[in-house]
Amino acid sequence: MTMGMNATVAGFDLPPLDPTHKLHRVLASALEQKGKPESHQLSSFPWDAAFFNLSQIVLFQAATVKEQTHILQLASQSLLAESYFIEKAGVGYMAKMTLLAETTEERMLYALFSADETTHLAQLSPFISKEASAETNDPFLKLLESLLETADRAVLQFVIQVVLEGWGLSHYRHLSKYCRHPALANLFHSFLDAEARHHGAGVTLFDRKNLSNHNRLVVIEALAAFLQMVRVGPQRLVEAIATVKGDLSRFQRIQLLTDLDTESHSGMRLGVLRSLITPVAPDIAETLDEHNLFSPLPPGQCV
Repeated sequence: MTMGMNATVAGFDLPPLDPTHKLHRVLASALEQKGKPESHQLSSFPWDAAFFNLSQIVLFQAATVKEQTHILQLASQSLLAESYFIEKAGVGYMAKMTLLAETTEERMLYALFSADETTHLAQLSPFISKEASAETNDPFLKLLESLLETADRAVLQFVIQVVLEGWGLSHYRHLSKYCRHPALANLFHSFLDAEARHHGAGVTLFDRKNLSNHNRLVVIEALAAFLQMVRVGPQRLVEAIATVKGDLSRFQRIQLLTDLDTESHSGMRLGVLRSLITPVAPDIAETLDEHNLFSPLPPGQCV
């Protein structure tokens, strides 16, 4: 399902309006009713070396202060960009689910949820660099964009609301807790109530009996792809280091992932995902488990 000639539901490629366009005033007025976005510039990196588990990493510690700062800026902007694009996709997702709703109350709920995502997007936008807001080649974002094109309501409710919004709750709580920028920390914390409602609605509305055999396979394939991304560890962090220090050899990448204790950290994240999937769809969790998709990979298999 596409909206318009080129735009997808995710809306990643939707162009911004010219800054002088009169519609900006209307949008600003509407957003003011929800909590006006504040203008912020990040003077440094929002998350420090300890947050990324870089404090004891030899390659990082051997870098100059300028290089360390650049690595942390790249890693932090990557996290911010991911959040920005997730909220951008959320606006399109909730609009789509408003149309797919099966009752008046469900349509009302999704319309309200769309306003939540719009507000989050507007509030995050001042923190995102122009370059980061234009980059959509991340594999997770590509998976999300592809998934949102499916027309099946039950598939979307389970993968997006039950799993990814549930995951987002844990993720945003973690970002908020360790953020060094007070306004940004408070912003991520303010998202939690809305994200909890979105996740709870997905758990309430999703009915396994509405999944056809074909759509069950769609769910399994989408979740398998996502779990595999988690299993291979913090690849974006590795790329941030490679960008600053120059291309890393296979040995250096393996050593870096080993020093980052990637198996333990990926294992914790996979455990959270298992806890979201199993109570709602135990048969799907069992199938994923049969393929070891809840098990982290050793560093040598992550490169």
